[in-house]
Amino acid sequence: MAGTRWLDDREMRAWRAFLAASALVNRHLDQQLKDDSGLSHPQYEILVRLSAAPDRELRMTELANGLINSKSGLTYQVTQLEKAGLVRRRSCPSDVRGVFAVLTEAGLARLEEAAPGHVTAVREALIDVLTPEQLDAIAAGLGEVGDRLRAQG
Repeated sequence: MAGTRWLDDREMRAWRAFLAASALVNRHLDQQLKDDSGLSHPQYEILVRLSAAPDRELRMTELANGLINSKSGLTYQVTQLEKAGLVRRRSCPSDVRGVFAVLTEAGLARLEEAAPGHVTAVREALIDVLTPEQLDAIAAGLGEVGDRLRAQG
């Protein structure tokens, strides 16, 4: 314990503020999506990623990596979206182990319906609360954190 670099007061304030804000923002956005569109936040993010992909499809492994989600967690969410008719799966013709998640027309329609309310909620919970300088600092700082953790594997 002698080599432990304990957090000082400033660092502890930043850490606690991050924990509280991230939990509250996530809870707020998840509830807004459930109330307005019947989607969870992870499901919404899956639809967003698929809508932006070529042919509105991605390999499940690529989707899991992009969402920073476990393969089993992604499989569960995609199964729920598949049951709702918002996503379908298809096999990869060149790799028998490969599976694609494909956004359906119904999924695209649900996403287009959900997006305006979600963007409004993101603005209310985070974006419009902060100054442009604070947004830049958060983007830069949390970008560094994400880059470092991705590099560590």
